[in-house]
Amino acid sequence: MPLLAKDIMTPHVKSVPETWTMQKFAGFLAENGISGSPVVDTDNQIVGIATLSDIADFHLNQVDTNYDNQMTPEEQREARRLRQFIFEEMSRMPVEVRDIMTPILFWVDESTAVTDVAKQMMDEHLHRIFVKKDGEVVGIITSYDMLKLIAEGQ
Repeated sequence: MPLLAKDIMTPHVKSVPETWTMQKFAGFLAENGISGSPVVDTDNQIVGIATLSDIADFHLNQVDTNYDNQMTPEEQREARRLRQFIFEEMSRMPVEVRDIMTPILFWVDESTAVTDVAKQMMDEHLHRIFVKKDGEVVGIITSYDMLKLIAEGQ
């Protein structure tokens, strides 16, 4: 019988409020020895995911998209100017997790075969994916979980 998402997921997902400051979020990640966390709104619904990479990207003013390749040189200059302006303005106020999170969420059903989970993670370049049961998030699978399978010879 193939391994399923529910067999390898981490069932206790540590989430953070979207209103936490970036500094508080960074401390939370360090204290828990994790590199990312789901972000929840005031109704405790997951609205995104935030990671150490998001913090670094904010500090480095990095935007990793393919949109620049689709722009003219003039549009690229304007986009860089706008990003710099936004960065400078945001540095004047507390940055909240909602400002740096990725609002796009990926998930699989708990009964999804681990091979299919791995394929989706590779296809989407994901380091973590949520696991749902009856529409509710019940866990998370990370790259570490996949590496653990290989190390244990599964």
